[in-house]
Formats: sequence, C-alpha cells, structure tokens
Amino acid sequence: MAYGITPYSGSIKWRFGCGQNWKLLFFVIYLIRMVSGHIRYSIPEEMKKGSLIGNVAQDLGLDLRRLRSGRARIVTGESIQYTELKTDKGILVVKERIDREQLCGDVTPCSFTFDVILENPVELHQVTVEITDINDHSPTFKRNSINFEISEIANTGARFPLTSAEDPDVGVNGLREYVLTENGNFVLKQNSNADGKKYAEMVLQKPLDRETNPNLSLKLIAVDGGTPQRSGTVNIDITVLDVNDNAPVFNQSVYKAAVMENSPRDTYVTTVNASDADFGSNSIVTYYLSDISNSLSDLFTVDDKSGVIIITGSVDYEKDKKYELRFDAKDQGGLTDSSKVIIDVIDVNDNSPTISVMSFTSPVSEDSPSGTTIGMINVKDLDSGDNGQVNCRIEQNSPFKVKSNLKNYYTLVTDTALDRETVSEYNITVVATDAGMPPLSTKRIFHLKVSDVNDNAPGFSQTIYNGFVVENNSPGVSLLTVRAQDPDENQNARISYILEDANIGGSPVSGYVSINAETGVIHAMRSFDYEQIKQLVFVVKARDGGSLPLSSNVTVKILIQDQNDNPPQVLYPVQIGGSLVAEIVPRSADVGYLVTKVVAVDVDSGQNAWLSYKLQKATDRALFEVGLQNGEIRTIRQVTDKDAVKQRLTVIVEDNGQPSRSATVVVNVAVADSFPEVLSEFTDFTHDKDYNDNLTFYLVLALAVVSFLFITCLVVIISVKIYRWRQSRILYHSNLPVIPYYPPRYSDTLGTGTLQHVYNYEVCRTTDSRKSDCKFGRAGSQNVLIMDPSSTGTMQRIQSEKNILDEPDSPLEVRCNTQSLYLFKHCFSEKKCISQLVIGYSLTENKCPWFVSAPQCGQLLF
Repeated sequence: MAYGITPYSGSIKWRFGCGQNWKLLFFVIYLIRMVSGHIRYSIPEEMKKGSLIGNVAQDLGLDLRRLRSGRARIVTGESIQYTELKTDKGILVVKERIDREQLCGDVTPCSFTFDVILENPVELHQVTVEITDINDHSPTFKRNSINFEISEIANTGARFPLTSAEDPDVGVNGLREYVLTENGNFVLKQNSNADGKKYAEMVLQKPLDRETNPNLSLKLIAVDGGTPQRSGTVNIDITVLDVNDNAPVFNQSVYKAAVMENSPRDTYVTTVNASDADFGSNSIVTYYLSDISNSLSDLFTVDDKSGVIIITGSVDYEKDKKYELRFDAKDQGGLTDSSKVIIDVIDVNDNSPTISVMSFTSPVSEDSPSGTTIGMINVKDLDSGDNGQVNCRIEQNSPFKVKSNLKNYYTLVTDTALDRETVSEYNITVVATDAGMPPLSTKRIFHLKVSDVNDNAPGFSQTIYNGFVVENNSPGVSLLTVRAQDPDENQNARISYILEDANIGGSPVSGYVSINAETGVIHAMRSFDYEQIKQLVFVVKARDGGSLPLSSNVTVKILIQDQNDNPPQVLYPVQIGGSLVAEIVPRSADVGYLVTKVVAVDVDSGQNAWLSYKLQKATDRALFEVGLQNGEIRTIRQVTDKDAVKQRLTVIVEDNGQPSRSATVVVNVAVADSFPEVLSEFTDFTHDKDYNDNLTFYLVLALAVVSFLFITCLVVIISVKIYRWRQSRILYHSNLPVIPYYPPRYSDTLGTGTLQHVYNYEVCRTTDSRKSDCKFGRAGSQNVLIMDPSSTGTMQRIQSEKNILDEPDSPLEVRCNTQSLYLFKHCFSEKKCISQLVIGYSLTENKCPWFVSAPQCGQLLF
C-alpha cells in the first residue's frame, strides 16, 4: 500500500550499488536530464511468493510503455532481493520469503529500501517496504525442565527464581506473562527488568512435607499477546529433602507364628516389619531382641536388616510348647518402637516306620501257585497314637501282595501266576506308611528273579518253508535255513533240529537231505536229478532241551529246478552200427516230397526240451531241406537224372537250453525207381570211418593198460624177492629165528604134512622200553602170522601193512588162543629159548626147521 510520493529538488540519492564509478555517474548526469520520486509500502512478514506489494506504475504516475521502453529494473545493495518488478503490469511482488525476525531482529519498525531505475531518459525512484510483525513464534524456554531440591523444613516465603522464556516476536505478539500450575505450596511472582523483559519467581507459601509428598511436578507457562495466542511450557521438578522427624512403627503389635518340632537350623519362623516415614538414611531400621534370656538366644535369632526370624537351635515340643519374644526397631536417629512375637511349637510325626526282613526266597519258579510265600517282614514305628499305626502295601501293580498275620508281621506272597517269558524279574517295592499327618513312609525293595520251567515249545517263524535248488547240485550244498524261537531260557531254550522219518520215492528222507541240529541249515546229501524227482517235501522238528522236551514241526518244500543236462535223443531213424538203412526217393518226386521225418525227444522240461532241426551236411544241399520245428525232410526241387543215387544227409537236433545241447543223425537217401538199383549201389558201403577210428583207439588203450600191469607186477615180484632175502639174512646173522609155537589143541586140517596155518595174535606194547610192564591193545583179530614151509621161510604180520620186525625196540606179546609166545630180540640170544623152539618143531615135523642149519640143529637137540 502506498503512503505517498515525495519529490526531491535538492540532492538526489543514487543507489547503484557498491563499487559504481563516480566518473560514470557524472557522465550520466551531464548527458541526461534527471527526474526522481519516493514511495513507501507496508506488508506483513511471511507472505507467499508472488504476493502483491503495490502498483509501482500507478503510484509513480508512469505509463506501462514507459516502464518497458525505459527497461525499468530494481537496484538493491542487499545480497537477497526480496521483491520483483513486473514491468508488463507495473506491479511489485514478493520474490523471496520475508522473515521479520531474521531481517531486523528486535529493531522496530523493520523495513528495507531499494531503487527503481529507468533509461532514456534516466529516472531514479526510491521504494521503501516496511515489514510488520505477525505472531508466528511461540515463547520458548532454553531448558526442558527446571530442577529444585528443597528441604522439607524450608521457611515460608522463600524465593526460587525461574528461567525466563524467549519470544522473537515484538509488540503485542511478544511475551506477555507467566502462569504457574495450581499447587498447595508455591505461588508465582512476576517482575520486569530495566530493559522491559519479564521474569518470574516461585515463592514458598506452605511448608513442605516429604513423607506426604516427596516430589512435586509443576509447569511454568509463558504466554504472548498475539492472536491467536501462543505459549511455551517448562517442567519444574521439585525434590523434597528429608529430615529425621518420624520414629519407626511396627505394622503389628503382636506377631504370631508356629514351627514344627525338630525343624532344622535356619528354618524360617516369621518376619517382623517396622516402617519409618522418613527417607534415605533416616528411614533405615534395625531389629534386635530385647529382654532375652540365654536359652532363647540359643534358639532364635533375628536379621537386623530384614527382620526375618529363624531357628538357630533344636525346638522340641516335649520341652516347650510356646515361646514369647520381644523385638525393638530403631532408626538412625535413635527413635524406636517395640513389638512381641509368640511362637507356637507343633508336634509332628517325626519317626518313620522301619522294615526288617525276616526271610526272603529268590528265585521262585514260574509255575509256583498263587499264594506262594516268598518272604516275611517285620514293620515298626516308634511314634505313638495315630503316628504309630502302620499300613503296609505294594507300591506298584505287580502279581504280589502283602498279608498281615500277626501284629507288626507281614508275609509277601504271590497274587497271580507268574510267567518268566513275560517278566523275568521283579523289583517289589514294599511301602510302610504310618497314620501321622503328614504320614511318613519307608520303602524296601526286594529283587525277585523268576526261574524258568520248560513251558513253551519252539515256534517257527513260518508255517511252511520253500526252497529252490538247481539239479546236478553238489552234495553238501546248503539249501535253506529253518529258524525256531523258544521264549524259555538256558537249556530249555536250546533248540535241536531233527528230520522227521519219511520216505521220498521209496527212500528215506535222510538219503536226500540232512539238517544241522544246532543251526537248522539243511544240506543236500546227493545230487538231484529233475528228471527223476521234481520236489522234496519233508517235515523238520524243532525240539528244545528241557527235561520234558517240547517240540513243534514245520513243513519244508524244496523245489528242484531243471537244468539243460540231457541232449536230445533221436528215436527215428534208428542208428544201427554195421547196417545201412536208406530212404528211397523216386526220381519222379515233386517239389516238397516227404522223404522221411526225424523224430527226437528231450527228457528235460520247459524250454530245455524245445527242439529245432537243422541240416548240417548233405551230398546235395540244393535237393533237400529239414523242417525247423517238425524235422521233416522234403525235396526242395524236382529230382533229375543227374542227381546221384546215394545221398547222405546229416541232421543236427538242438534244444533251447543255455547252453544248448545237440544230437546228430545220419540219414541215407537213395534216389532210384527200383530196389535192385538201390541194392547194387549200396553193396559197396563199408563201415563208417568213425566206427573204425573208435575201434583203433580202444585197441591201443587196452594194449597200454596190459603193458603197464605187466611191468608193475614184475617190479612187485622182484621187490618181494629182495625183501625176503634181506629178512632171511638178518635173522641168520643175528641168531634171532622166528619159530612158531603150536598150542596143544592145534591140529593140521590140510592133512598134507606141511605147515600152512594162520595164527591170530594179540599184540601189546610197553609204554616205556625200559619198564617190564605191558599195556595190552585190542583183541588181535587184525594181527596175523602166516608160516608157509614151501616158501623161503618168512614171517609176515598183517596190520596196516607193517612188518613186526620194523619195530625192534618194542617188546611184543603174541598169544595164540590161550598160549602166549614172547618174541624179544634179547630172548633169542639164549640157547634155552631156541632149543625149546627147535625141539617142538622137530617133534611135530620130524625134521629140523628151515631156519636152522643142520649142525646147529644137531647141537641144540643133543
């Protein structure tokens, strides 16, 4: 808004900005004629950008064309240009935000001045813009809170200065007054400084009491005079300092408590509590016993800080049933209070029952009947009355119970039948409980084992066992394993497996299979042939080792699987060695003429018996063919006169096994129209070359075998001759003849007068050659002594093909029927022994023995 225009005729104020050259100014003044004017506007602060300040063209009396032609513009010496001239409209608008507090601070009034310059001719007009204040700031305090610590004995009228608030606004928008929230202790007093600034003080109007209100929270509010009104707040926190003006006070005048007799040390009794309204050290209370005798000081004590009373001695109901104690509470200032504590002692059930074992039997047989006594116990309780009444029971569910027969005596018996396979041992917990409150109990655990009886038969896991084996198996191969379980233990659970007697194909099952009695492994006893037997069905018995053994049976089925172990057998045409069989084909036969059919069978089964026929060799392959499946031999072309009369076909028959087996058959075919023609052609046939080759092989093999046997016999004879010669030489040089002794009941059954008899001897050997005792062996049916006078005189002992003279250090006892003949080498050196042998022989045979020379014989006889 324009307030007026004031022209100047005197000196003109030019504002071109700092640094303008004065020479340039003088030059401009010299050249042009100058005109100037001055206008003033007043606007509030914080106007928006583009807001209208005033119409400069209208207020200066300038035409809009003059503003444009004169290139009107604003010249200011400030760094920030707050206004802008719109030359097209001739108006002045706000260009930047204008903050009065930032521009002028506390200075009033607040304004800024700038010049409007036009050219051709030059005109200079001064414009002043006054900025008026608006209430855009609230009073603020520099601190968020004001803290005071005031003693509760502070005097009334005491002053406490408060922090002043700041308001950047001026005039009516500035700070007007302070307001203190309502309270019962303080009032607010406001004052002004010499510069006009206001401040406030808080004055104590009513004495403080920390015990009533230890902390005060007030608010100081600073209010300005603007519209709308703005305010600022600061918290005033007042802490009331304590003084010791209150004595401790117990919350009860009499405390009552009860304790159990025999309570352990440090058992809690009760807690006494005294409170002091003061604060800090003035409120600290200590507790102690007053007027206490020595006996009570040994039983109870109180914690001086917490007031907790505990037991420090032994409390016995039988001695004292009640205790009375007096306690004092004192604060740090010496102020005190007293209270009384009454403690009642409660009788308790403080003796537990005791269990004594009179007898106990373990283990017990699982077949023991119900009611079997397994133990006897004695239960006592030292308490009296209800506390001494005892009830005895089994703690857990078990097949046992406790019976009371006499006072304080109980028997432990079985309640139901026992089963070791279900539970093999028990931990029987017997609980004795008295009738006290609370009841006391004692437990005694009895470890009972249940002994086993053979009451369970072995059980197989399967009702039938199936096994498979391929034919032509090796004897002894494992077929399968049967398993049986017996829930019994030890010997009663030891299972033996047995084959039940049965016949398979007329033979006992043991000839086919065997079973391991311990492991249950079934082995094959022979090699099976599928063509003879297809399966084995037998029964295996599992028997335990109990004194009365129990058993169970299971059926075992062994399926024998076929193997391609049989070659095809040709049934037709029949192959007869040395003879020829020929099929006749007329020369007029057409294509497909059936010559013959090869018939073969295979004793195997399945695909191993599927046969196929192939033509292996043929005199003329272009003339015949063989059906692959049926073995039919047919012509595949027309027979001509050029075809040979004698046709030889070799047909191979193969099965479908893996690996396949085959058989070969030779078919002779005669291509002729008459039998004489065939006969003449086949007269010159000789035996097959294969037959001749086989015969030669067998002849050579027989010759080799005969030669080997001849050489072997020759070597054996020579060896025997040499051996006998060496034995005779040894006997002759060592004077150790072997002379048979004939028993009295001996008779010559041959009647030839020659000595040819067999003697059975029983041989015994001493355990030590240096001792005379003999250790007798088995009856000597295996020990044979043969004397043959027609031979060169040898003695041969047949026992594992060892000669009796091969053991010179072992004395022998030879017994023939009831007579014994001792043959020791050192005995033969005595003439008496030899003389008896020679005389006996000479009397029987009427001649000297062959092993003594004539001079020696005469010397011994005479």
